Amino acid sequence: MNVSSGELAKAQIKVVDGSKAGQTVECMFRPKEYTLTKQINWQMKEVKGKDMPQLEFSGGGSSSLTMELFFDTYESGKDVRKEYTNKIWELTAIDSKLTDKINKKGRPPQVQFEWGPMISFKAVITNITQKFTMFKSDGTPVRATLNVTFKEAEKPGKYPFQNPTTGSTPGYKVRIIKEGESLDWIAQEEYGDPALWRFIAETNNLEDPMKLSPGQMLSIAPAP
Repeated sequence: MNVSSGELAKAQIKVVDGSKAGQTVECMFRPKEYTLTKQINWQMKEVKGKDMPQLEFSGGGSSSLTMELFFDTYESGKDVRKEYTNKIWELTAIDSKLTDKINKKGRPPQVQFEWGPMISFKAVITNITQKFTMFKSDGTPVRATLNVTFKEAEKPGKYPFQNPTTGSTPGYKVRIIKEGESLDWIAQEEYGDPALWRFIAETNNLEDPMKLSPGQMLSIAPAP
């Protein structure tokens, strides 16, 4: 993935094991937001004669990543399920080549959601809600949203970086542009000098530094 061109990065779901290992499902549009949650388990132990119980740590929980993905085939008139969303549903089906370590029964594959430098981990899909919002005259759905939840299956750090921008360029980092941000504002935040907006533009080969899009990725190089 090259972030130095100023192009918008595509989000994708990568299959990490089973018969489809290495295959990816590319998201038609970038998610407008995503939510990361993690449960930390504490148990309350009552203590006689005190106003509140004592908390006892019982272990950490898995992180969850939740997002809404949007798909649209209105212009082509094709079934949005066949073109896009069925590919994600298939990642929840049992793979005959995979066996659960505990119950020894078949299981769906593990996946990894990848989008630029965001936090990413090996996970399983635990929930999908599909909503169709547009149809052809014959009832064929041409627009849909998927609410997808990924549940962490392996602790980060046990496998190499999947995105070269976050793991192989010492001193560099990637920044995702937010609504209303400008290069001089970003330069002020990153380097403490708004005049360095030209340096950021040159680093990313931006043809028009005034035209930035929310979600666009910038490579932030070490200060000159």
